[in-house]
This record gives sequence, C-alpha cells and structure tokens, in this order.
Amino acid sequence: MAKARRKPLTDKQQTVLDYFLVILGSFFIAFSFNLFLLPNDVASGGVAGISTLTEEVFGWEPAFVQGFLNVPLFLAGVIVLGANFGVKSFLGTLALPFFVYLTRDFNPATMNPLLASIFGGMGVGAGLGVVFKGRASTGGIDVAAAILNKYTGISLGLCIALIDGTIVTTSAFVFSVEQALYALIGLFMTSRTIDIIQVGFTNSKNVMIISDKTEEMRKAIFEEIDRGVTILQGEGGFTGAERNIVMCVVDQKEFTKLTKTVSKVDSTAFVIAMSAAEVLGEGFKKN
Repeated sequence: MAKARRKPLTDKQQTVLDYFLVILGSFFIAFSFNLFLLPNDVASGGVAGISTLTEEVFGWEPAFVQGFLNVPLFLAGVIVLGANFGVKSFLGTLALPFFVYLTRDFNPATMNPLLASIFGGMGVGAGLGVVFKGRASTGGIDVAAAILNKYTGISLGLCIALIDGTIVTTSAFVFSVEQALYALIGLFMTSRTIDIIQVGFTNSKNVMIISDKTEEMRKAIFEEIDRGVTILQGEGGFTGAERNIVMCVVDQKEFTKLTKTVSKVDSTAFVIAMSAAEVLGEGFKKN
C-alpha cells in the first residue's frame, strides 16, 4: 500500500513553525556561546565575538553588548536596506541576547580551547542554520556587512570576511595569537555547520554522460537503476558536431552501479560526476 502523502503546511502553520525555529536557533547560539566560546575566550567573529572582547577589556555583560549592537544594527538595516528583515528577524535580534543573559551562569562544558572552538562553532552554526530555516536572521554582523556591501560594492561574502577577520585579529591583541587561531577554527566550524543544516550532507551525484548511444543509455539507466534522465543538447568544441548529453542524478550508493551500466552500454562514453549539494523532487527529498 502506498504511503499517504503528507499535506503541506498552511500559511499559519508555517508561520508558527518559523517563529519556533527562530527561538530554538537563538537558544542554541546562546547556549553554545556561554558553554564553549565565552569561558575559553574564543572570539570567533560576529557580535558574539565583539561581546567576548568587550567582556575581557571592559568587563561588560556580553548579553547587554549583543543587545545594544544587534538592535541598532537591525534598525539601520531597515532604514538603509528596506523593511525586508521582517518581524521574525526582529524576534531573533531580541531573543539572542535574552537567551545569552538567561544562560550566562551555566557551567562551561569544557575549558579546552580547541574543543571549545570546535563544538562552540558547531553549536553556533547549528543555531544559525535553524534560524535561517525559519527564514529569518539574528541581525548583527550580517546586517552591517549588507550595509557595507551597498555603499562600497564589495561582495557580501568579502564584507563578512573583512568584519570577522578584524574581530579575530583584534582577539590576537586582546588575548593571544593562539586564541585568534582557535577563533578561526570556530569560524570555520560555524560556516560548515550552517551549510550542513541548510542543505544536508552530500549524498547525491549529478552525472553527465556524453555518448553516441543516447537512447540505449536512457533505457538502461531507467531499467537497471530505476532513475529518470534528462537529455541535454550540446556541441563538440573541437568538431562542432551536435552531441546529446544524458544527465542523471543518483544517490551515492547507486553511483557505482550507474558507472557499470554506462560502461556496459558504451565503454567509450565520457562521464562527468559532480556532487549535488541538495536534490529536491520525485525520488529524492521532498520540497
């Protein structure tokens, strides 16, 4: 018996879910900050990194620093970039410093800076990824980078890298060069974890097959792999002759079987395999 297809969420249900994800993600970020990063002096970029530095230099409460920076940055983003951030992002802007204050007395999970940078970075990345899943943000450096991008023309990614790089460099003077290196590890772990939360682990391959036996290839893939294909039109760069390209997306575990099938049909076929970060649709993850 076929499984009943899950009904899509209504707009109201999706909105409630988005708000829940923003709150949950903000808690994850605050939890990771207070259990790993702050007690080990790991200033791995962002407003959280700034609050780590100001706590060390001035003794200021990190939750208050994050709130005092996040809210004005959010308002500046609305004024300069337009009201595209929405209520959910404003909720994230307020929820993050609130949870940072709420969890400020939690005992550190470790006092090993390397472990703290790895697991703290992963925790912050997981929290940000969940917030992004809720189609919102927690404000902060991303907004500052967007404003800088608008007025300078520098790419958004480079703007974020410049701001985070300045924070990490400053931590080398406030703490030590070693602590700055730990902060870089934390930044890397945050970035990679966000990618995993957003698109999942790479388990699929996008395969391009160039062969004169297009029809036989199509039938063989359908019958032996049970996967559909897309026929693309191409042209040989050297000969100028028209060529068909068979495109097929398969799971990682099906890739070896696919290459054997292709070789059986046409041992001279030209095969290009690429990792597919995310595949949505029939036979894969639902959209």
